[in-house]
Amino acid sequence: MAKEVVTTSEEGSSSVSSVRDFELEIDAGGEETPDTVETLLADYAACYVPALRVGGRQRGADDLGTIENTVTGEVNDDGKLTSVEFDVEVEADVDDETAQQVVERANELCKVHDALKESLHADVTLEGGAV
Repeated sequence: MAKEVVTTSEEGSSSVSSVRDFELEIDAGGEETPDTVETLLADYAACYVPALRVGGRQRGADDLGTIENTVTGEVNDDGKLTSVEFDVEVEADVDDETAQQVVERANELCKVHDALKESLHADVTLEGGAV
């Protein structure tokens, strides 16, 4: 099975990507819409949330409740992403050992995590009972 995205740019650094029946506008310069790095960070976070939920169910934290993932991406002078941090807060009361097991499992499940080079794998902290 293949996934297909068609990206069109009529001028400048803005583009529109057609994904099935949806359109996603991205401005590499970040002036009109989110830039490419912000979009990648949002995709990573959005992929990580269901990975946390499944990881939670598989590692003894059956219902994490509300999940809030604050993502920080450091960029260098060239605007390239150099590191990613997730500060995850979940509604459920999760002890440190379980949180670590959930994060390890989420790392295994997240497709965006797999697609990134290892140096850009998120450094994750998960705090239970926080949302």
